[in-house]
Amino acid sequence: MNIYDFDETIYDSDSTKDFYFYCLKRYPKILLTVPRMAWGFFLYTLGAIEKTRAKEIMYRFLRHIPDIDEALEDFWNLNEHKIKKWYKDRQREDDIIISASPEFLLEPICKRLGIKHLMASRVDKKTGEYTGKNCHDTEKVKRLYEKFPDAHCEEFYSDSLSDTPLAEIADKAMIIRGERLIPWKEYKPKKWKMFLTREFLSFVIVGVINTGSNVIFSALYRLFIPDTTLAFFPGYITSNVVSYLLNSYLTFKEKLGFVKFIKFFISYIPNFIIQTAIVWLFDNFIHGPSIIAYALAAVIGVPVTFVFMKIFTFKKSDT
Repeated sequence: MNIYDFDETIYDSDSTKDFYFYCLKRYPKILLTVPRMAWGFFLYTLGAIEKTRAKEIMYRFLRHIPDIDEALEDFWNLNEHKIKKWYKDRQREDDIIISASPEFLLEPICKRLGIKHLMASRVDKKTGEYTGKNCHDTEKVKRLYEKFPDAHCEEFYSDSLSDTPLAEIADKAMIIRGERLIPWKEYKPKKWKMFLTREFLSFVIVGVINTGSNVIFSALYRLFIPDTTLAFFPGYITSNVVSYLLNSYLTFKEKLGFVKFIKFFISYIPNFIIQTAIVWLFDNFIHGPSIIAYALAAVIGVPVTFVFMKIFTFKKSDT
């Protein structure tokens, strides 16, 4: 049997995103759910809630659709053309689709295509509530063996490295980029994509908090230390202790440890040099308010610090 992811793999977009905007256009009342959805995304980014819970909050928009089955039928009438040609050319009767998208959303299109085996997230199409976990990552492998205990995957296709657990049990695995099929082991993701992850978004949010604490602590020390640059040093150190605690618990989800604490401060050396230089230049040449110098210095250097922290301080082991 061959196994396929759905979104951005055999379907040329993200079906959940497309369906959401389709419904938003037809049922404007869905806008009422946007503030709560944004809050759920914020909590997920910080690691305060799991992805399943975050998606449940998003899927509350389904409660504002009067006839979900009619909406699904019309949606696929408009979007069936997005099924990729390369899949249609190699489709087999025993194909399996395993996707994190809602099962109710993919069932209609799978029936149209003659795909008999679908495993996806079990979401109530009227309430948005989940039954079980989001069908993602290792959960896909679990679901596969629950339904097919003796499953033998000849070929696996996906657009995401999060599907590596499925790729590892396949005889042949391919990464999909548009209509291009790339052997899994030959695919090398672009380095800049690390800045599109939940980790980086969480790091940015923690960075905003750290920026505020840095400015506040530096300004407080400035009350007792007459030199702006010298007052910045203890403020920087104090705020980074706060940053270490938040990044450990929220961003990288690592236990606290003395060695990691030392590595954390080493990771911040490039950032410290950049920020100190900015404060010194601002203080000696621009002569503006010291609080502006602290704020400007805290904002610059975030991507550099994130890279150092990810590969040095909170690097995950391979075991």
